[in-house]
Amino acid sequence: VCRMVLHFFVSIQLNNMKKLFRVYITIAFVFCFSTVFSQRINYGKVDSIISNLVSNNKFSGVVLIAEDGKVKYNKAVGYIDYANQKALNKNSIFELASVSKQFTAMTLMMVKEKGLLNYDDLVEKYINIPYKGITIRQLLTHTSGLPDYQAIMDTYWDKSKVAGNEDIISYLNKYAPPKLFEPGEKYLYSNTGYVLLASILEKVSGRDFIEFCNTEIFNKLKMNQTAIRSLAEKATIKDFALGHVYVPERNAYIRADSFPSSNYTIWLGNRKGPGRVSSIADDLLKWDQALYTNQLVSQTTLADAFAPMHLNNGAISNYGFGWELRLGENIVWHNGDNPGYKTIIIRFLKSNKTLIILCNNATDAFENLTAELKNCIQAPLVQ
Repeated sequence: VCRMVLHFFVSIQLNNMKKLFRVYITIAFVFCFSTVFSQRINYGKVDSIISNLVSNNKFSGVVLIAEDGKVKYNKAVGYIDYANQKALNKNSIFELASVSKQFTAMTLMMVKEKGLLNYDDLVEKYINIPYKGITIRQLLTHTSGLPDYQAIMDTYWDKSKVAGNEDIISYLNKYAPPKLFEPGEKYLYSNTGYVLLASILEKVSGRDFIEFCNTEIFNKLKMNQTAIRSLAEKATIKDFALGHVYVPERNAYIRADSFPSSNYTIWLGNRKGPGRVSSIADDLLKWDQALYTNQLVSQTTLADAFAPMHLNNGAISNYGFGWELRLGENIVWHNGDNPGYKTIIIRFLKSNKTLIILCNNATDAFENLTAELKNCIQAPLVQ
């Protein structure tokens, strides 16, 4: 009898051990499978892509990739100034160009959250312009139909002077070029709209746009190398990356400000809203990570920035408030393009990955570089 009882308990114990073993095996398999087939980034391939461009004299700039807010790849290549062969570094400051628009949009979200305006308020409630029936929402989403302010200023402005927002608005009223389409009819990228947004911010807040950005965004997030700088201020910064363009006849990269085509950055040097923010890659990562929190505005308020715009005919425009939207991929992004500069920030919302590229030689390989690095981040690394 004792022997039978002992055998019974041993059998139970062995069965329990087998079940436990199977559980451990299953857990281990799942862990290994997820490790091997999860979306790990092949940083060796990333480096190879960039090194290949550098060896072909095709890229000067900084590339940063982060995962969950932690920098996993950060490389600076090329030159601050090609003429003096002064090397770039990870803390070199770049002109962001239209990547700046996301900060302008944020200022409007901040004052909206405080009840100082509504997105569907008409622009003429705050600013005297000859174009009626346009809402703040339509300015934010590039669906306003406003004409290009730069064309008017280029034709009529005395270029020995430096124009700001008041001058731009004055000339829009004075010459009143026709609107391009009815508000809300379609999407058409508009720098004019973002000039008006900065002026509306100043009107409702009673504060200068630059001071507001510095105090409420850059300083708050400790973006210590980020600012809206004048040409004179940029000239005093030894690590400010100068913009360059390739000149085939000279087989060399030449400073973009050597050419008349970039002169508008001088005589429109006081404009606010559509551009002019300069920054470093690390600061942009701080900005990116803050958007996962309530540091600047609530997530409810921020959701509007990543919502597509409904046009008059019911069609969808995939531009939110200062962000291009690829919602099927859980991606929001924006690029910038100024004489000598190309920039981009891509946020992979679901996986909390970030790609930042700041370029100061306006390379024609920029779009391909962006696509290849984006693919590296999205494609799984199978070991």
